[in-house]
Amino acid sequence: MVDIKVDCTGKNCPVPLIGMRKAVRKAANGDVVEITGDHPASKKEIPMAVEALGQELVEVRESGKKWTIRIRKVKE
Repeated sequence: MVDIKVDCTGKNCPVPLIGMRKAVRKAANGDVVEITGDHPASKKEIPMAVEALGQELVEVRESGKKWTIRIRKVKE
């Protein structure tokens, strides 16, 4: 189940990264945030940022040029 969805398709960095941070900040502990996009650098940067923020990286999935990243908020 996804609690918050952020679609960053067509957006270049840092927009997807900022969108992810805002969504995680807004989420409650245990919520799952899903970010979708197609910018290749963001697909690598977002998981690194998730780790740096101490959140849980649930899944990184690719379909063609589009990717989906799911994050579970585990701490404030």
